[in-house]
Amino acid sequence: MFEEDEELRVFTLVEARSLIPTLRRLLTRMAKAREGLLDLRIEIDLARENARYGGGSPAGPTYLKFMLEFTEAIQEIQALGVQVKDFGKGLVDFPYEHEGRIVFLCWKPDEDEINWWHETDTGFGGRQPLTDEFE
Repeated sequence: MFEEDEELRVFTLVEARSLIPTLRRLLTRMAKAREGLLDLRIEIDLARENARYGGGSPAGPTYLKFMLEFTEAIQEIQALGVQVKDFGKGLVDFPYEHEGRIVFLCWKPDEDEINWWHETDTGFGGRQPLTDEFE
């Protein structure tokens, strides 16, 4: 669950929904960098295998550029208090207080807005539609 000393931003639904434009931008950056990293994976794996012989790869600087862009996008998202749950789907969670406990509002970029929530221990598979009590 959550550690007592862990900093946890708890969102209102309005606050979470207001971050969607920013998250779309950051998740697009993250996805492009991730795609670049995946495209270079074979070449970087070969360089890693040959590292004991001096290794290296002409793709090294490009790989590092993508890694930095990916990491910076994730850090910016986390600095907002949003949790990235799936890098491939761009799935994010927003801690939310519901009936005296923390649950997650759940969103991914192919959705128009935040319309789902789930318990902290069920994840994406336990998503339920938001009801009026979340407004």
